[in-house]
Amino acid sequence: MKLQTLAAACAAIVTVSLAGSALAAGDAVIAKLQSPVATKTKFIAGGAVFQCEGDTCVAAAPTSQTLAGSTCKSVAKTVGVVLSFGDADRQLDASRLGACNLGSDQQVAKR
Repeated sequence: MKLQTLAAACAAIVTVSLAGSALAAGDAVIAKLQSPVATKTKFIAGGAVFQCEGDTCVAAAPTSQTLAGSTCKSVAKTVGVVLSFGDADRQLDASRLGACNLGSDQQVAKR
């Protein structure tokens, strides 16, 4: 009986530890914009909901695909030129940001 209790306790500790790691991996993805949005904007890109206000768009619950160049490109096409894109640990570098912003001005101007 004591062995079963000990095993259950160990399993619970491991589960809580893994859950904490998964939550930490889900840091918000933030896109800093060159120009502020005129009104609060909400859209889906990279499997996450981005909420934009002023010159910042935030995906508070990102997926494994949210921190990708293709997602940045979707953000740029929706709200304009992106100056920085990433989470607390990773940011797109200058060349990937350049690719992200290709065509962003034309798409926003059509709206």
